[in-house]
Amino acid sequence: MPAPERLPAPGVSATGELEELLARGELTVVGRIREASNAVLLCTVAYGGRSADCVYKPVKGERPLWDFPDGNLAQREVAAYLVSEAMGWGLVPPTVLRDGPYGEGMVQLWIESGDGGDDRDGGSGGDESGDGSGLLALVEGEEAGEGWKPVALADVGEGRTALLVHADDPRLRRLAVLDAVINNGDRKGGHLLPAPDGRLYGIDHGVSFHREDKLRTLLWGWAGEPLTDEARGVLTALAARLADGEPLATRLAELITPVELAAVRARVADLLRTGVHPQPSGQWPAIPWPPV
Repeated sequence: MPAPERLPAPGVSATGELEELLARGELTVVGRIREASNAVLLCTVAYGGRSADCVYKPVKGERPLWDFPDGNLAQREVAAYLVSEAMGWGLVPPTVLRDGPYGEGMVQLWIESGDGGDDRDGGSGGDESGDGSGLLALVEGEEAGEGWKPVALADVGEGRTALLVHADDPRLRRLAVLDAVINNGDRKGGHLLPAPDGRLYGIDHGVSFHREDKLRTLLWGWAGEPLTDEARGVLTALAARLADGEPLATRLAELITPVELAAVRARVADLLRTGVHPQPSGQWPAIPWPPV
């Protein structure tokens, strides 16, 4: 029997094939990421003579969260993928909700990142900031420098501080807009995956879509700045897709609560009304811990 054909990282033409593979393929568990806070299983998935590596997060392996009493993390991960696809930026790897060896869970395409690994809650330690992506750094002084955006001063030990910065990169800026829409409560450095083909992916969106402002991120560099024309156009189209009866809204209603869906619509409307990237609310820690 010939070996299954390995599918590449997603592109416009391959996304549908990958979703079908992830949803209908046979899952085989090959390992576990033990650094993750919830059960994260490395798998291969094969269907119709094709195969790929993927991550499987069974609902049974989730730790309960007091502030997310409804639904589960797996559903929120799928919802984040659907919103990302609706925005047209392809920032989240193909993700489906399906049954697996340990029950229902989220299955997501494994992305081999440009720094040689996919952290999935781990943090790889590839540069001074610890995220390994080359998109974050710690610099001395109070100036970010050309090509970088300041985030916050960080304690680096022995009474010293350094400025945490992220790249002034349009891929990160798009991700910051997505995070604002889905209210991502955990955008860490290790959740940024630059792929060898130049694309950037974000992963681990289980603590998103809360009805209250829970945005915690390392991507505050554009806070208060005007949204790009591209972002405003994307948000306008997204608002239409979130209307009652639209396919996206119908599918999201199966994954998050009615109140949470209403909050998504409100956040999109607020971004369009203000025309700027959101700023920290001051009511919740603005940066996730640990940051990587």
